[in-house]
Amino acid sequence: LAHEPAWIDAVATGSTTAAQQREIGFPWSERMVERARRSVGASISAARAALFGGEGVAANLAGGTHHAYAHKGSGYGVFNDVAVAARLMQAEWHRLHKQPLRVWVIDLDVHQGNGTAAIFRDDTSVFTLSLHGEKNFPFRKEASDLDVDLPDGCTDDPYLDALDAALAQAWQRQLATGGAPGLAL
Repeated sequence: LAHEPAWIDAVATGSTTAAQQREIGFPWSERMVERARRSVGASISAARAALFGGEGVAANLAGGTHHAYAHKGSGYGVFNDVAVAARLMQAEWHRLHKQPLRVWVIDLDVHQGNGTAAIFRDDTSVFTLSLHGEKNFPFRKEASDLDVDLPDGCTDDPYLDALDAALAQAWQRQLATGGAPGLAL
């Protein structure tokens, strides 16, 4: 739902090129594939628990592979766990409720979620927000719906102020375009 079949096949069969492996950051191995699958699976489990499990909150501490694009891995990410989980939750929600599910991806990593931004670039059902170091990897950023570039040496108070302002701005945008999200990842 989030990755091109050719990329999934190349990873599964070990036919990734040397250049693709360099972009990911490590060589292909069966253990690498299993780790990538499990990371995605854990994000799916967390999203299901949050959306359908009654608690409303869940986490996957092994996720964060936000540099992976639909057609390639990057920055130690083979598959984009949040993108896969978001797409699957939208499909499962629609199957159960016969209505669309709006998703927010709130990325608070020091690196911009370039793969996530690219995957959801033209999808108005997913809003991407990224707070990240302005001068950090990736050096060529993809446009999220809302990017907040933070200076080197940013401390807690300015970070939290920037997060509050970004969430308020994101909320206003969502209300203006059709309401609140059903799931925040």
